[in-house]
Amino acid sequence: MKNLKMTLGMILGTAAFLTSCDDNDKDATPSTVSIYTTNNSDGNINVYNVSGSSMNMTTLTTSSTAADGAYFDGTSAYQVSRSKNSIEGFAVTADVSLGGVLDVSASLTGSSDMTSPRELAVNGNMYVVADNADADGNADTKDGRLFVYEKSGNNFTLRNTITTDIKLWGITFVGNDLYAVVDTENKLAVYTNFLSNMSSTALSASKTVAFEGLVRTHGLTYDSMTGTMILTDIAAASDPESDGGIHVVSDFMSKFNSASDGGTIALSDQIRISGSNTKLGNPVDVAYDGQAGVIYIAEAGNGGGRILAFSNFGSGGNLTPTMNESLAAASSVYLYKK
Repeated sequence: MKNLKMTLGMILGTAAFLTSCDDNDKDATPSTVSIYTTNNSDGNINVYNVSGSSMNMTTLTTSSTAADGAYFDGTSAYQVSRSKNSIEGFAVTADVSLGGVLDVSASLTGSSDMTSPRELAVNGNMYVVADNADADGNADTKDGRLFVYEKSGNNFTLRNTITTDIKLWGITFVGNDLYAVVDTENKLAVYTNFLSNMSSTALSASKTVAFEGLVRTHGLTYDSMTGTMILTDIAAASDPESDGGIHVVSDFMSKFNSASDGGTIALSDQIRISGSNTKLGNPVDVAYDGQAGVIYIAEAGNGGGRILAFSNFGSGGNLTPTMNESLAAASSVYLYKK
């Protein structure tokens, strides 16, 4: 808790931080912000709670030992367990806002189908997980799998599996379209009307676009209120400390739709945040509060892992984070407000 208290003054000095929101919820006057995070160090869910002028962290201890893909729906916290290769959900009580450590048992579970699950994207009662394991057994080909689960009651049922011809990591829904980063490259792919694919099959992206100045995409998020897409760049995975970055693309839909399939969005049409002050080495996931203008990052490498926030980033560059909390092997971040 010492680190939380030390950074709280800096965070409270940024009004935007206190009015943050998740990717989909745009309430005008939130009273509480909760930042749900996962990690590949101990498999627990760490929740950073901000209410008024106070901040605390609650750790939900789970039986998983490594996890990715954080999500919260208002009553349950979810993560994709990498140690169990399944989705798991945990009923969250009011105690989660009090700080400290809570032991939790999975109240919603899925079957163990995946090999190397990463990001989770949710559309209604459909939960999609990106798996970045080699799908065909040929290391020379680029592929991955998207596992589509349907949530019913306290269970997740695997509906179908989509095999892709790109390597996968971050995914997010924009309406009914699924956007997926092309891991190991600087590209973003889209699968239009993704959930209309009801059977297990191989599927190529509807369109793929590259981003100038970006080396290797990993995380992504889209804010519909501002029309902003944010991508993270881990650059060389072998350098965990300083070569990562964030790319902010305003008026995203216009720029993406104007680019041809296989085309490139110019660096001049983006804002890049990078440099030694940023603590960005391997930023693997991102959430964005478009209302307050605050970016939140799960940084897996720098200092062993961190949760970072950036505000006032209009010109990009070598910015200093407004939030900097240690979290070993941080893997995903999700914001929720009420």
